[in-house]
Amino acid sequence: MTDALKRLSDEGVAIWLDDLSRKRITSGNLAELIDESHVVGVTTNPAIFQKAISGGDGYGPQLADLAARKVTVEEAIRMITTADVRDAADILRPVFDATDGQDGRVSIEVDPRLAHNTTATVAEAKQLAWLVDRPNTLIKIPATKAGLPAITEVIGLGISVNVTLIFSLERYREVMDAYLAGLEKAKERGLDLSKIHSVASFFVSRVDTEIDKRLDALGTDEAKALKGKAALANARLAYEAFEDVFSSERWAALDKAHANKQRPLWASTGVKDPAYKDTLYVVDLVAPGVVNTMPEATLEATADHGEVAGDTVRGTYEQSRAELDAVAKLGISYDDVVQLLEDEGVDKFEASWNDLLKSTEAELARLAPAED
Repeated sequence: MTDALKRLSDEGVAIWLDDLSRKRITSGNLAELIDESHVVGVTTNPAIFQKAISGGDGYGPQLADLAARKVTVEEAIRMITTADVRDAADILRPVFDATDGQDGRVSIEVDPRLAHNTTATVAEAKQLAWLVDRPNTLIKIPATKAGLPAITEVIGLGISVNVTLIFSLERYREVMDAYLAGLEKAKERGLDLSKIHSVASFFVSRVDTEIDKRLDALGTDEAKALKGKAALANARLAYEAFEDVFSSERWAALDKAHANKQRPLWASTGVKDPAYKDTLYVVDLVAPGVVNTMPEATLEATADHGEVAGDTVRGTYEQSRAELDAVAKLGISYDDVVQLLEDEGVDKFEASWNDLLKSTEAELARLAPAED
């Protein structure tokens, strides 16, 4: 069942699971995925926690204790989510040690309501790193305009970061610049750069969802022929940008100081259109030194019938540019699409967080002990 996953791993793709819940931790399922399915990391986001905690499995005792202490709903959520991330990090610690800190990592996101507040994002990142207190944690910071200086500051403090919600090639270059600036700050402060890691989460499927919708609206044969091509082209050109930045003179100076490259991470890799093969954003984005974080259904599909045929990214850059140019010539604005997707991404995570606040508040009220 996992031959395709092994081939993927052998090609240099780190397989991370885009999901976490207490049941997955306590049942042994996460440990099983690590042992049998080549999973070497975990990512979370507000939507994942909203689904896990609202589902209720395994959270009752902790919620009852928190209700008895009369903590605020926000403190309750932080205690619950950081407990899950800490436990998952402990399960992944052997992978972290075996890969010298490259993998074996668990990501936890700053409060999405802070996405446009640099100072609050930095403060929250420091707090989360302190609360989880595991070296194999990545703090997720969104790649908004306000997020960029926060990334530099947090990396400069020696905290490892997963930059999330990247859609555009221009913003991706700004993210890499923010990372390098952070490493330079850390170097000035005398920190050990070899201990600082980062991934840049470049979102894939949502690009096709939005552009395909606009192509369908045009309805021409030319437009239909471009469906399902933009997301792969965008991601492949992101890898080209990665190769460019991490072969620069600026990077060479940091490399000499034992810094780590910020790896591209393919996120949003579950296929939204059933007309496309369910492994599209895995097997067509194989390149050395990338991370692919998959929902469990995508992981299982890849294990079952994924056809891994080596590197499917390098050598595609000219074709990828031509495909994005063809979309633009039809009047579909790339800049408009990626900005819309970033705005929607922040809004969706904020909505999930607000739903989580409401459902947790209701549970705390239900479990609160009667007043003496």
